[in-house]
Amino acid sequence: MKYTYLVLAMMLIVVASCSKSDDGPIEKPDPTMYFPPIGSDTWESISPNSLGWNVDNIEALNDFLSQNNSKSFMILVNGRIVMEEYYNGHTAQEPWEWNSAGKTLVSATTGIAQQNGLVDIENKVSDYLGTDWTNMDLEKENLITVRNLLTMTSGIDDTKQLVIKSNLTYVADAGTRWAYGNVFQKLMDVVAASSSTDFESYFNANLKSKIGMDGYWNEGTIFTIFHSTTRSMARFGLLGLNKGTWDGEQIIDESFFTECVTTSQSINPSYGYLWWLNGKSQFMVPSEQTVYPGSLVPNAPADMVAAMGAKDQRIYVVPSKNMVVIRMGDASDPQNPNFAVSGFDNTLWEKINAVIN
Repeated sequence: MKYTYLVLAMMLIVVASCSKSDDGPIEKPDPTMYFPPIGSDTWESISPNSLGWNVDNIEALNDFLSQNNSKSFMILVNGRIVMEEYYNGHTAQEPWEWNSAGKTLVSATTGIAQQNGLVDIENKVSDYLGTDWTNMDLEKENLITVRNLLTMTSGIDDTKQLVIKSNLTYVADAGTRWAYGNVFQKLMDVVAASSSTDFESYFNANLKSKIGMDGYWNEGTIFTIFHSTTRSMARFGLLGLNKGTWDGEQIIDESFFTECVTTSQSINPSYGYLWWLNGKSQFMVPSEQTVYPGSLVPNAPADMVAAMGAKDQRIYVVPSKNMVVIRMGDASDPQNPNFAVSGFDNTLWEKINAVIN
């Protein structure tokens, strides 16, 4: 009898030890797409552990970001926060500049104006702004369509950043030369003229408020730059991940958004409608006519598309991983600020890959 009791006791101990885990219950990631509610700070999160990530490498990723002048970093998977970090005194409540990453907000708003029947991107820019908006012969000016502004193929001199008529001079016929310049700002004038309101009001009503973003446009002498919190940048990235849909509402027409993130011309295959595209055979960069072979960011997934701004402001959207990645901050290397070829993106993705793969 004593032996029977002993065996039963040992079996109970074994069962009890098997039924509990020092790590607690295993969390399973929710595969559905999540959208944070509008007008609320609520935002669901999931743990890196639940995704099977290499959590031991997160510290190295954070160290790299902090040491390279980052202010914030976020990763969303299926819309839920997996990482949200703030560095060097920055906080979740503080806005920061998007710089040229904000061009994607302009392309989105232009698309919304088109779906609302106000703009046709195949029309001449002069249909909205009137003739003589450039310092070019009318014949050459009339070659420039709204689509040329979206694709950086207007043929206008890209060396003059101040967008005034005297600076909008002819270099090449529209559609024959890719050159990254500030004349894209004329898209804001097209939206304003076609909607009979100012661009920011149209943007606020038709995009910003629809997905719960905060932020504002700072109109400087040369640059017009959007500022927002990191979470608002992530909201726009999430809209992009879902091809212009937000929680069942089509904010940006899906066919237009697909055009935004598809090669828009043959000169620079890594460029859509003010979006950058990874995984192409070659790319060009701002302020150069050099064609570089290979992918824009070799370490990043080939299907990644990105909003990219000066000082390494980034929205990376990766459909194959249902992932959005945000980085805000100062330039990672102030002495070597060259876009893309500086190596920052590639090194950052090396660190990200060490965590997520």
